[in-house]
Amino acid sequence: MEFSGQVPRRRLGTQGPEVPVFGLGSWNTWDRMETDDAVELIRRAVGHGVNLFDVAHYNFGPHAENAVTDVIFGKVVREAGLSRDDYLLCGKLWLWDYPGSSFADQIDVSLERVGTDHADFVVAGDFMGELDVRQVVSDVSELVRAGWFTAWGVNNWSAGDLRTAREFAAAEGMTAPSFAQLKYSLARRSVPEGEPYGELFAGGLGLQASDVFEGGILVGNLRPQRKIGADPGGIRERIREAYPLVERAAEKFGATPAQLAVAFCLTHPSVANVLFGASRLSQLEDNLGALALLERHGDELRREVADLWLDRDVVRPEASWGTDAPGQG
Repeated sequence: MEFSGQVPRRRLGTQGPEVPVFGLGSWNTWDRMETDDAVELIRRAVGHGVNLFDVAHYNFGPHAENAVTDVIFGKVVREAGLSRDDYLLCGKLWLWDYPGSSFADQIDVSLERVGTDHADFVVAGDFMGELDVRQVVSDVSELVRAGWFTAWGVNNWSAGDLRTAREFAAAEGMTAPSFAQLKYSLARRSVPEGEPYGELFAGGLGLQASDVFEGGILVGNLRPQRKIGADPGGIRERIREAYPLVERAAEKFGATPAQLAVAFCLTHPSVANVLFGASRLSQLEDNLGALALLERHGDELRREVADLWLDRDVVRPEASWGTDAPGQG
């Protein structure tokens, strides 16, 4: 299925920014491309209205890779001839070394590497163990007041921690997180579709779907050679084994596995944006075709892929990372 024209836009939470339904991520993306190819891809994406870019400085905690993908992104944007008003920039604030590494220092370095003086919004990263959520809200709100960005969300936080953050912000007149960036895919649904997050979505929280291809496994790259995301619940091998079901479902609709994976996420009523990496122009064009699949078969998709929900009763719906459901060990 092919797509032409402009992608639709949705609001990322009732208090969040308006964004295109697709966004391009930076992890293991821009540093795997030739510059001319990246320039063409970005131009084509923005031409379709896909002008949201999630760009991070990967040099913290498990991402202490000293990657230069963010630097490359800044260079490519400039070579593509884009002005800062032509695109939305979503940055990351990492919690692994926080508060030792302050948010103010992080955003200053991150934006300098990209070559701009502000982000449009940011995501506070995931974490293990205890976190002073109220201090995070206070520190992020201070950066909003200073004009570094205007909105923020969180990455794979537990529903309880996010609820605390939103309630504290409301009580103190601070800027609350308006969206959650969550792992969400054909195989991983327990957290985004669980009751704890459902209550937050009913209260106006927006949802950004990430890791929708399971590092490429859900589109046929069953043994990725690059680093990919975490595996809550330890279901990755089951996902590999289930790939033939993905292929069959996609073929039934005359679509590709990538289009099926993306369109499925867009059937969630709170998903405003699907974030994916594309290191080839053909991948971008393929993913855009998900909109035609959604328009033609949106009502049928969930029924057809019901058996692909592989973390059901494995990961607690209120969880963030690596928390098994009751009775699962």
